[in-house]
Amino acid sequence: MGGGKKKVHPKTRTAAFKASEPSEIVEAPHSFVIHRGLSCPYIADLTVDFRRIMEPFTASNLREKKINRIKDFVSLSSFFHVSHMAIFNKASTQLSFKVLRLPRGPSLTFKVHQFTLARDVISSSKKQMFDVDYFKHPPLVIMNNFSGEGKHLKLMAATFQNMFPSINLAQVNIDTIRRCLLFSYNSETKLVDMRHYAVQVVPVGLKRAVQKIVSGNVPNLNKCEEVVDFVMKDGYASEADADDDEQSHVVLPQTVKGKGNFENHKSSVKLHEIGPRLTMQLMKIEEGLLTGEVLYHDHIVKTEEEKEALRKLIEKKRKLKELRKKQQNENRERNLKLKKEQNREVRRKETEENASDADDDAQYYKDEVGEEPDEELFKLDNTASRKRPKLPAGMKHKNKKAKLNQKPLKKSKEK
Repeated sequence: MGGGKKKVHPKTRTAAFKASEPSEIVEAPHSFVIHRGLSCPYIADLTVDFRRIMEPFTASNLREKKINRIKDFVSLSSFFHVSHMAIFNKASTQLSFKVLRLPRGPSLTFKVHQFTLARDVISSSKKQMFDVDYFKHPPLVIMNNFSGEGKHLKLMAATFQNMFPSINLAQVNIDTIRRCLLFSYNSETKLVDMRHYAVQVVPVGLKRAVQKIVSGNVPNLNKCEEVVDFVMKDGYASEADADDDEQSHVVLPQTVKGKGNFENHKSSVKLHEIGPRLTMQLMKIEEGLLTGEVLYHDHIVKTEEEKEALRKLIEKKRKLKELRKKQQNENRERNLKLKKEQNREVRRKETEENASDADDDAQYYKDEVGEEPDEELFKLDNTASRKRPKLPAGMKHKNKKAKLNQKPLKKSKEK
């Protein structure tokens, strides 16, 4: 018979799995998007919509439970190459949005003033654009008006940009840019508006009627006797189709998926909002993972003396925690050592008691019989084990019932 299948150690299997992954996937930033706090169906839908924004490098079907803690997700982040975590926390008075840089921070906390779900944005638009192919590639991130004074603005802009893969303009394939994510900062209100758009490229320089036919839209020819009549009457275009901004006209350096979008031809870039919408305000930046020194706070402004006192307090707590941990380890080792000594002492006492019992028996035999007993009569066997002896090979399954043949025997026919 051939040998059994060789088992592979989990660490070896994990290393082999990581080595087989492409470098583009390994180096790309991945994310977890979860929600905490009070249960609310709208917050759960908002979490799902935000996961669609972060696709394809996110856990789209992540199943979270109330018993899960932040440290549970952090412990899995290194295996799945997760670099960021987004948390929607629903409290009784407000909704907060937190962005964590794993595994050591910093942590950004936002207050959500308004939000709109993706289904509401799409249903309210006149021309609904939604395709599953949009989410096969990461979106193009656009930062607007983040050039003000303050390190918190630079840190906030860098955090939003690092949540998505960087784009090399010299090697990018324009056909993969199907979505656009806009972050716009208002310096007066200190609000950040987030908008999510689908990118559509339409050829220009054609008559509107021809453009409709080329794009694949079947026109309504009910009032026309021939196609020529439809082309000559300019395709019965609406006012919305007639409005076309010349600033959106670009010359394509590459051929883009779609009819009429060829290289070195002029096309128009149009944006269609697909949601969700978020209007939020930066409240706090923490140095660690939801802990540590507060680098920025919107409401509380502290002096340098107060900051220094807070740093000393944090350092004191850290040292105290390390000291307690060290004491716990020392106590654990001391207890284990003491327990081993106690077990050794108990075994020594049992041995002495057995030896004294053997001596008493030998003295009693000598007093009664009048002669010395044999050496092997009261010899103490210290090598005997207290464990149950092994059963012979034939007796291992002595209590196992024999299988009975359940099929009834066929009665032989009498001749």
